[in-house]
Amino acid sequence: MAVDRRRPRPANRGRRGAVAVGAGLLTLVLGGCSGLGRTSVGPVFYDTEKKDHVLVNSPPVKGCHRFGSPGAVALTNDTLVDLLAYPTDDCSGGSIYVATMTSDVVAPGAGPWKSYSFIH
Repeated sequence: MAVDRRRPRPANRGRRGAVAVGAGLLTLVLGGCSGLGRTSVGPVFYDTEKKDHVLVNSPPVKGCHRFGSPGAVALTNDTLVDLLAYPTDDCSGGSIYVATMTSDVVAPGAGPWKSYSFIH
C-alpha cells in the first residue's frame, strides 16, 4: 500500500479569497449607491386652505420640499420617515414634527405650512 506524503492543501483557501473580494465589491457598490435618489417610501397627503387634497408619493429624503400654493393646513405623513413642516418656503423658522404614519393640522389662527423636510 502506497502512502501519500504530500502536504494536504486547504480546501477553502480559494473560497476565502473569493469571499474577501466579494465583500469588498459589495461594500463599494452599496457605498456608491447610498446617496442616489433615496426616497421616503410612501405618500405625504395634505389639504390646502382652498380644500384641495394633494398627494405627493415617495418624495426624496434629502432637501427642502414646498407645499403647493397657498400651503398646507392639514398634513398626513404615511411615509417611513419622520418629517418637519415649516411656515416658510425655505424650511427655516419654527417647525412642527410629524412622525411617520401620523397627521397634524395647523393651529387656529396660524398660517399654513409652506415647506417640509425629512429627518434623516
